[in-house]
Amino acid sequence: MNPEIKQRGSLELTLRRLLSDRAGLVSMVFIIALVVAAVGADGIAALTGHSATAQFLATGLTPTGLPVPPSGEFLFGTDQLGRDVLVRLAHGARISLAIGVVASLLAAIIGVTVGLVAGYFGGWIDVVLGRLMDLVMSIPVLLCMLSLVAVFGPSMTLSLIVIVFFSWTTMGRVIRGQVLSLREREFVLASRSMGAGHLSIMFTDILPNLGAPIIIYTTMMVPTSIIFEATLSFLGLGIVPPAPSWGGMLAEAANNSIYMFAWWLVLFPGLALLFTTLSFNILGDALRDALDPASMRNKVQKKKKQSAGAAS
Repeated sequence: MNPEIKQRGSLELTLRRLLSDRAGLVSMVFIIALVVAAVGADGIAALTGHSATAQFLATGLTPTGLPVPPSGEFLFGTDQLGRDVLVRLAHGARISLAIGVVASLLAAIIGVTVGLVAGYFGGWIDVVLGRLMDLVMSIPVLLCMLSLVAVFGPSMTLSLIVIVFFSWTTMGRVIRGQVLSLREREFVLASRSMGAGHLSIMFTDILPNLGAPIIIYTTMMVPTSIIFEATLSFLGLGIVPPAPSWGGMLAEAANNSIYMFAWWLVLFPGLALLFTTLSFNILGDALRDALDPASMRNKVQKKKKQSAGAAS
């Protein structure tokens, strides 16, 4: 008796390919755990009995005024002001993920819109929008941020605006290139011959075919935005203390000579940034392989060629 043939949809096949990627699965688990820790930051503070800004001068500092290393009461130790590093890391994760996700979504919306319009209409519209993207990419980020901070002062809103402003160009260029090839496809020509308008063709015919690159590049923009925010906070241009942020925690440790022996002040925020950015990048690669099986086949063929060359 022949086994029953079951037809699987594209979503199920994509999920099967994604779950078969061990590195992508591990990175996904880490990101989920990080999100849980960020959402439950107040719960972590309640369990430890330490808030993110409370200074424990009696138990969080040594008699000589130095921070306490990791212990039973302070699992990740304390900083130079006697604050719990674990609780501040959890609240910093909330800020970093919020800025990373929101900035990436806003940048993706702007980039997709500009790339879609530039690629579809072409001509002088493409030239103007292309030069606009070149102009944004040529602006020095730190100089622009210093000027804005001098006028408005550092804040989370200002950091978000700057990150979005300098992040959308990558998505815009990618989408523009995809639209240039899609606008000449048969289904677009058929819709145009049937009298469909420009907006209908752009958002009904072309945009649904851009789902894979939009998801992939939006995911890969999240770690870039997180590093961007950490860099601004490290330079004193981002989140205003005493609100915790990973970049701010590294800056506080670097600005005090105590980090030479208080290793936990640099290690834990640094590892949080490292593993978060690495996990999002690995997840982006896994999503690309899952949504585009051709790229996975190319990787397998390259590995086979490399292994054959090494064997010979």
